[in-house]
Amino acid sequence: MTTFTTARAAGPRARFALLALGTLAGIMAAGVAGAADTTADVPSMVVKYDAASLASDSGVNDLYRRIIAAARKVCPTASIRDLSAQRQVDECRNQAVSRAIRQIDNSQLAALYASHSKNG
Repeated sequence: MTTFTTARAAGPRARFALLALGTLAGIMAAGVAGAADTTADVPSMVVKYDAASLASDSGVNDLYRRIIAAARKVCPTASIRDLSAQRQVDECRNQAVSRAIRQIDNSQLAALYASHSKNG
């Protein structure tokens, strides 16, 4: 069973990265790109991790892979024939991963993300 939570519902003891659907949820719900604050009540997924695991390259790589997988689960899929919808899905996933990386605030994880972002 997948656990979804909002940023406000997560407890302070938990070590996690929240993946929010910000832009895509706002666009789909409002039907316009200029939707108001879309991060308040959008679905998200908790990715738990131990801060000590981020001391090793393998721990950083594992967390990065789990963040990518969570973004794929949280963001809807689109037909590859609908290029506009596929771009929205890609943007949703990119924003979800970016948000999680910022929230974790780990320089090794940020460097890995930057490296993958440049290379596609």
